[in-house]
Amino acid sequence: MGGDSLNPNVIEVIDIACDECPMGGYEVTNACRGCIAHRCEEVCRKGAIYFDHMQKAHIDKSKCIECGLCARVCPFSAITNNKRPCVNACKADAISMNKDKAAEIDNDKCIACGACVYQCPFGAITDKSFISNVIDIIKKSEANKNYKVYAVVAPSIASQFTYARLGQVISGIKGLGFYHVVEAALGADMVAFEEAKELVEKGFLTSSCCPAFVEYINKQFPKVKDHISTNPSPMAAIGKFIKRTSPGAKVIFIGPCTAKKQEFQREEVRPYVDSVITFEELQALFDGFGLDITSLPEDVLDNASYFGRIFARSGGLSDAVAQSLKEQGLDDFDLKPLVCDGLDECKKALQRASRGRLTENFIEGMACTSGCIGGAGCLTHGAKSKSDVDKYGMEAYEKTILDAISVLK
Repeated sequence: MGGDSLNPNVIEVIDIACDECPMGGYEVTNACRGCIAHRCEEVCRKGAIYFDHMQKAHIDKSKCIECGLCARVCPFSAITNNKRPCVNACKADAISMNKDKAAEIDNDKCIACGACVYQCPFGAITDKSFISNVIDIIKKSEANKNYKVYAVVAPSIASQFTYARLGQVISGIKGLGFYHVVEAALGADMVAFEEAKELVEKGFLTSSCCPAFVEYINKQFPKVKDHISTNPSPMAAIGKFIKRTSPGAKVIFIGPCTAKKQEFQREEVRPYVDSVITFEELQALFDGFGLDITSLPEDVLDNASYFGRIFARSGGLSDAVAQSLKEQGLDDFDLKPLVCDGLDECKKALQRASRGRLTENFIEGMACTSGCIGGAGCLTHGAKSKSDVDKYGMEAYEKTILDAISVLK
C-alpha cells in the first residue's frame, strides 16, 4: 500500500491493472460518410487510417499517435477524441500514455489532487496509504502513555459517515486509540485571521489552504508564486499548536484530501503532522477494529467557529477572510475575492493574474469541485450541498473567529 518508495509522488499507477482500461483516444463514429476526399488519410503521418469495403474510415490503434490531425480535417466531425477517464479527470495535464499504452504520471506536473484516483474505473491509479504507519503510531503509544496521539479531522467530516451521527464518529476515532479529536476548522480560524492581515498588507493574495492549488501555482504559474499566502494550511497551523502545547504528541490528519499526503511530507510541515489518512481509510480502520460506530454514544468535537467550519466548501475561505477583516476593524479594505471552484476555474484566474489582468485582489483556489467536500478521499461521492456544510457550521459553539481562537490562549 505504500507504493514505490523511490517515487516521491503519493499518486501512482499500478501498471498491471492499467492494461484493462479501454484504449479510448481518437475513434471514427457512425457519422463517417465514406467521402471520396479521404482527408483523414491524407493528413495522417503514420498511415493509421484504413478503409473497409464501404469506404468507411477506421483507425489502427497500433499506429495512431493521437495527434488529432484527422479529427481536425474531417468535414463531418466523424472522428472524436474519447479520452481515458484518468486523462479526462486530470486538469493539470499530468497524465499521458506510455509506449505500452498504460497511464503514466508526470511528477513535474502532478499536484496530487487525486482526481485520477477517483475516476479510474479499475483502481489502477492509487494514492499511497499511510494507514499502517498510523496503526504503528497508535500501538506504540501504549494507550497514550508513551505519548499522546491527536486526530485532527477536516470539517468536511460533517458530510461523511452518513449512516451514523457525527458524535458517534468522534467516539469511534477515540475508540481506535486516539487521545483526543481536534477540528482542523480551528486551524482554519487561525489561518483566516492571519490571512486577512496579510492581504491588507500586500494588497493581492492567493490562498494557501489547498495544497493541490498551491502546488499548481508552483509548477505551472511561477509568476504568481510570490503572491501565495505565507500562512500554513489549517492542518499545519493546528498541528503546530498541538505540538507546542503537548510536547511529544503525535498528530494524525484525517480528511478527504490526497494532496495532504504530499503536503505533510514537506520540510516546513513535517515537524507538525506525523501522518495523513483519508476518510476512506478511517472507515477501513473502523472495519478492521470491529467497531460498529452506530452503537457508540455521542462525543463532541473541540470548538471552532462557523467560519472555520465552512472552509469545507467552495467560497467558505473568502467568507472567513471577509469576517476576519470585519472583526479586526480592517473592513475598510476593499476585498474583491475570486472564488475558484475546481482546477479549471483556478487555471483561468491564474492565467489572468500572471498577465496582470485580474481585477480581484484575493484568489480562493480549490482544486476539487465544490471544495474539500468533493475530495478524492471522501466516502460519499454524490452531489454536495453547500447548505449542509453551512448547517454544520451553524452548530459551532463559537460564532466569531475571535471567540474561537481565544481558546488557544
